[in-house]
Amino acid sequence: MSTRLTNKDILALGFMTFALFVGAGNIIFPPMVGLQAGHEVWWAAAGFMITAVGLPVMTVIALARVGGGVDALSTPIGRGAGILLATVCYLAVGPLFATPRTATVSFEVGIAPMTGDGPLPLLIYSVIYFALVIGISLYPGRLLDTVGHFLAPLKMVALGALGIAALLWPAGQPMPAVDAYQTVPFSSGFVNGYLTMDTLGALVFGIVIVNAARSRGVTDAKLLTRYTVLAGLIAGLGLMLVYLSLFKLGENSASLVPNATNGAVILHAYVAHTFGSVGSFFLGALIFIACMVTAVGLTCACAEFFAQYLPLSYKTLVFILGLFSMLVSNLGLSHLIQISVPVLTAIYPPCIALVVLSFTLRWWNSTTRIVAPVMVVSLVFGIVDGIKASAFADLMPAWTANLPLAAQGLAWLPPSLLMLVLAGIYDKISGPRSVTAHQ
Repeated sequence: MSTRLTNKDILALGFMTFALFVGAGNIIFPPMVGLQAGHEVWWAAAGFMITAVGLPVMTVIALARVGGGVDALSTPIGRGAGILLATVCYLAVGPLFATPRTATVSFEVGIAPMTGDGPLPLLIYSVIYFALVIGISLYPGRLLDTVGHFLAPLKMVALGALGIAALLWPAGQPMPAVDAYQTVPFSSGFVNGYLTMDTLGALVFGIVIVNAARSRGVTDAKLLTRYTVLAGLIAGLGLMLVYLSLFKLGENSASLVPNATNGAVILHAYVAHTFGSVGSFFLGALIFIACMVTAVGLTCACAEFFAQYLPLSYKTLVFILGLFSMLVSNLGLSHLIQISVPVLTAIYPPCIALVVLSFTLRWWNSTTRIVAPVMVVSLVFGIVDGIKASAFADLMPAWTANLPLAAQGLAWLPPSLLMLVLAGIYDKISGPRSVTAHQ
């Protein structure tokens, strides 16, 4: 018989989900948006919230409805394409970008101000950091206890304190908006929300959340869905509050670090200015816990996923993923962001299409006729946007700059919507597939 979770366990599940989401990107990108958007910050924040809060929560709900991971969500595009999509998501939010970034951010905020930004301190730090990540990840069954009941509340209290400080003690005045934030603040915020990687993270974490509920003896599918949705909503509310305070912090730190290259620099400058050396230590500890929890969640999720398809055990994969992430982290934060932006710009659109369309599956005679073509079109135009955001932008033909919404970095949206309309019409004309005709 399926057990029911207590309110305390539901809250712990929500806190765990929030803690898994709030990693490096969530803490470093909002201050940067706040700083650069200046007086336009709340338009930028509105766009950012859609891709960095709304979509991840939608993704958790979509996964809860199919009862598991991205492979279950991607059935309309076929098994092969689904596994390929899942692999790309897991690699992006795992050893290629997100997991190494947790180490570089915690290093830049907590350690670099004391040791300098050299390659040797980063190497020593990354070895110790990933040794801890590997150690905790070897025992995934204890995640709800270690993360949900202990590390997550600690992380939330620390973030809450930082948020309240940002509201009570602004460090200076906003500066005028820079670059795209002057002309298209909303869509610039929307595209910047990709960088948190939370929608990809949600595709990956969905199964971790469901498994955490299962580890407490919940077997009933409806209850699992309900608890996962509640966890997603609790996490979404927490994310929103964190982002709002960090936008405010960034907006009012313009006079401290007008030429900041990333959000870690802004955070460190604000905390050092407001609280002195004690604040710097506090911030270092907060970022360390935040990044460590996310790194553990990602490593567990990636190892569980790849263990299904590779002839390697879960524990072996934890070691491989941890060591690979350690090597990548030694590229440094600014380099990692530089490389990840084009890739994320390309792979986000098909993931957004998959999540949004998963709520419409009952409308169609054949889901494959709808989901597959829309995802292909969104990927093609996402790749165009991705190349334009990379060092190879000059290789793109001139007409790509004149695509609708190209200036906003959303050139994929109009053709994807057009494809949805055309595929919808074709689906209605074609009628039910012969398999379903007998039902």
